[in-house]
Amino acid sequence: MEGDAATDIEIAEFAGQLFFRLWRASHVQTSEALGSIGLTPALFGVLNVLATREGAIQQELGSAMGIDPSTMVSLIDELEEKGLAKRRPHPDDRRARQVTITRKGRRALEQARKLALAAEDDVLRGLSAKERRDLLRLLRQAFEAAPPQPLWNAAEGDQPA
Repeated sequence: MEGDAATDIEIAEFAGQLFFRLWRASHVQTSEALGSIGLTPALFGVLNVLATREGAIQQELGSAMGIDPSTMVSLIDELEEKGLAKRRPHPDDRRARQVTITRKGRRALEQARKLALAAEDDVLRGLSAKERRDLLRLLRQAFEAAPPQPLWNAAEGDQPA
């Protein structure tokens, strides 16, 4: 029988267990919401970064997001197939490809952000607005100090959100 999360000391004392359980709740909710418009958390993540890094080089996107090059190629291929992003040759480096978000991609991103925020609101409904801001600040702080990790690739099965 599953224990009460609030009193289950064996689980609650380990941040990793709580991170995993909260990530899973968030990931499931977000995946379902984004799936309704044909996106995955990984595609949403790339679109979200593209919106702030217009004309970014494909390789730089992967590095910034912690995604290995072959997986990034697949994700951008999928965005291009959906008409949400496009590649073009870099003006100064023939080997590099710039990636831009399309108008359709911006519209999809606007809708996806609303869906992701609604999913996040549901998952974090036990926190006040201030507590959510504090949580994000603490998570960023912990992430910045965490040991480097290998780049994520699609073979791992879990998609970064």
